[in-house]
Amino acid sequence: MTVKSGDTVEEFLERVQQAWNAGDATRYAAQFAEDASYVIFMGDAMFGRAAIAQTHHEVFTRWQKGTRMTVKPIDVRMPDESTAVVTTVGGIGKGGRVDVDKFQTFTLRRRDGRWECVAFQNTEMSRRSKRAYRSR
Repeated sequence: MTVKSGDTVEEFLERVQQAWNAGDATRYAAQFAEDASYVIFMGDAMFGRAAIAQTHHEVFTRWQKGTRMTVKPIDVRMPDESTAVVTTVGGIGKGGRVDVDKFQTFTLRRRDGRWECVAFQNTEMSRRSKRAYRSR
């Protein structure tokens, strides 16, 4: 796969979303660094791309089979040109509209002109935040 040197945060998020929507655990995990950390809102943690791929194979074939993802950046901070800390709102669901009900933080590193995630944290939104972001 050829990726132009100007890979954007939005393109990274689009790759994550497309892989999820396709139910492709390998492609999903490929967006994460070989040694990435991945923490979900229920309190479980995975370490490394292989663990992310293995867990998401189960996710896509069992618990979240046929779901779609929505993910939208709400804050992007760039400590330097090779690092981005991206806060997003997102959700998983079936049907026409997927409501946002989680905040995610992606810590990205630019490697060979392409963003990859080195650390991910997913947190369930409070009722107040769900109301605030649903209206946007």
